[in-house]
Amino acid sequence: MRVKAVLFDMFDTLMIIEKDHAFYSPAVKSMHSYLVQNGVGVPFAVFRDAYISARDALYEAADEKMEEPHFNLRVKNALLTLGFGAQAEDGKLVQGATDAFCHEFMSYVRIDDGAAAALHVLHEKYRLGVVSNFAITECVTRILDRYGLTGLFDVVVVSAAVNKRKPHPEIFRIALRKLGLKASEVVFVGDTVDADVKGAMDVGMRTVYVERRPQKDLERSPPDETIRSLGELPAAVEKLGA
Repeated sequence: MRVKAVLFDMFDTLMIIEKDHAFYSPAVKSMHSYLVQNGVGVPFAVFRDAYISARDALYEAADEKMEEPHFNLRVKNALLTLGFGAQAEDGKLVQGATDAFCHEFMSYVRIDDGAAAALHVLHEKYRLGVVSNFAITECVTRILDRYGLTGLFDVVVVSAAVNKRKPHPEIFRIALRKLGLKASEVVFVGDTVDADVKGAMDVGMRTVYVERRPQKDLERSPPDETIRSLGELPAAVEKLGA
């Protein structure tokens, strides 16, 4: 069936997280600094431990159902644990802490060298979209805005916005419903075997695997096409639609 749309994973596909994900500690420190400036007087180490415990507890409860609670809930639960009940209920404060984390994270993110060119070529022939696993919905949209890519996408689905993360079929189906297309009309592009390749294949999409690093289970879930750079993507999509 003719290809009508191409969906992309976000991180380590379109956007590269630099320095081996070294953003995490600075991002938590940035969040802590914001909270201290707004009346949450607690040492960094104490806050960090409460935050990590809150994050891990949420994912332990969500993992089986492949859910994605929004990052704000981590902040709220950490504040509750630390005894800051009123602050935990202050939506503006909680969102501000999340924004501080996002701002620092963004300084570690860059667009893939071949992404912009490939997207502009594909945009001439296909509808485009993003399906991303990330706990901060607004951070994904800000990054796309930063690189002037937002207008290229017909749909952006972020796990935190729908409380389902890849490879759960529902996050892919939400994107398909928004596009008004059948799975067989869509190609999914990503860098992970389980979340991107197998997840998309399980709902009936064709897949292009971007080979960023060695991964297990590639032979068990072989993609339709494998590329090493996004510069190869337009030709790979064209081949699938031939």
